[in-house]
Amino acid sequence: MDEAYFEDKTFDKIDFSENEITKGEYERCAFVDCDFSNADLSEIKFSECEFEKCNLSMAKVVGTAFRDVGFKDCKLLGLRFENCNEFLFAVNFENCVLNFASFHKLSLKNTSFKDCRLREVDFGGCNLSGSVFDNCDLAKAAFEHTILEKTDFRTAFNYSIDPDSNRLKKAKFSVAGISGLLDKYEIEIE
Repeated sequence: MDEAYFEDKTFDKIDFSENEITKGEYERCAFVDCDFSNADLSEIKFSECEFEKCNLSMAKVVGTAFRDVGFKDCKLLGLRFENCNEFLFAVNFENCVLNFASFHKLSLKNTSFKDCRLREVDFGGCNLSGSVFDNCDLAKAAFEHTILEKTDFRTAFNYSIDPDSNRLKKAKFSVAGISGLLDKYEIEIE
């Protein structure tokens, strides 16, 4: 049986939490105001797709391919990106809520996070080199054995990053955010 193939199609206001999405490949498709909460997106391939105003919270993404996919104004609570297909994995986020999501051990080189809430997100073991966290809330986000070389945190806030357990060469921080690198020392900065 051949896989379904969709190209240059827009899916608008569809509730995939109740109507199962067709398994297959989606190329240059747009998903606008769709609900994927708790949906099974396993083994689906999304290439050069855009998700706008969608809810993907707690969706199952085992083996799902996100290749050059953008998320804008989306809710992605608890999404386990580390279960995705890693081949050509590339995503960008703008004005999204990713609280409790996990990217554990994924390569996220040059990923853009803009105006996002990333509270309690797991970035452990990730390669985030060259990525940008532009005006992002990183409260209780986990950075452990993470490659953060040339990563831009200048406008990010609420982060706590241990310089001893992460690679930070040429990472960018603002003077106001420097305390997020010193949390483990429990010192007071005024």
